[in-house]
Amino acid sequence: MSVGNFSLPNLPERTLKPRRYGLTMVMDKGLGIHAVEDLSSNAAPYIDFVKLGWCTAYLTRNLETKLKIYREFGIEPYFGGTLWETFYIRRAAEEFYRILERYSMRFVEVSDGSVEVPHEEKLRWIDFFKSRGYTVLSEVGSKDSTKVLPPFRWIELIRAELEAGSSWVIAEARESGTVGMYRSTGEVREGLVEEVVHAIPVEKLIFEAPQRSQQAWFIRRFGTNVNLGNISPEDIISVETMRLGLRGDTFWSFLERG
Repeated sequence: MSVGNFSLPNLPERTLKPRRYGLTMVMDKGLGIHAVEDLSSNAAPYIDFVKLGWCTAYLTRNLETKLKIYREFGIEPYFGGTLWETFYIRRAAEEFYRILERYSMRFVEVSDGSVEVPHEEKLRWIDFFKSRGYTVLSEVGSKDSTKVLPPFRWIELIRAELEAGSSWVIAEARESGTVGMYRSTGEVREGLVEEVVHAIPVEKLIFEAPQRSQQAWFIRRFGTNVNLGNISPEDIISVETMRLGLRGDTFWSFLERG
């Protein structure tokens, strides 16, 4: 079912909110209140989560107002995983938990992209937040382009984090889309992706895909309802058109040539 302004036949079937798959996560790098209002009023049906990137929540003015606007439009905000790592490395993880409570957060991201966290400890923190009623997103993959995980290790880490309580696991790409499942050029590591999804249900993965070519590749490969993350606010409508085959990148992906 489409939420478009007029009827178009033969569109692919898009999941509707609240979604468990077909998710779109937008990266908020420090939007102001008016920008949040404009984004939400224009594109809320296409946005599931908004990540307040890395530690921008620490400096954002009117943070409570921003969170309130997102929630009023049915968009779930959460703090970027780097904020969790920032508290963790300072041995202040309990204080991070109190901040989640202070701002009535319902989602939490547990990552280790900048800080090396022993994986068993990361799993304990996933379980900690899950057991306290949070929906947990965890992230696999380093922000350091020199650290390349072999496919079997991606699979081991993702599987363990899902078993520990993560609802979805995010495949790291940074806001640049040049690490993790991507080469430094932004090209998808296709072999890595194929091995991972052979072992892990694709609907449990959120692929960070900030670049248009990456978004198109995942939609063509896994369909309309692949989970995508790190989408720029200005690209959200563009991504939704790609999901529906209404842009050249995916025009023939869901439409038979006649």
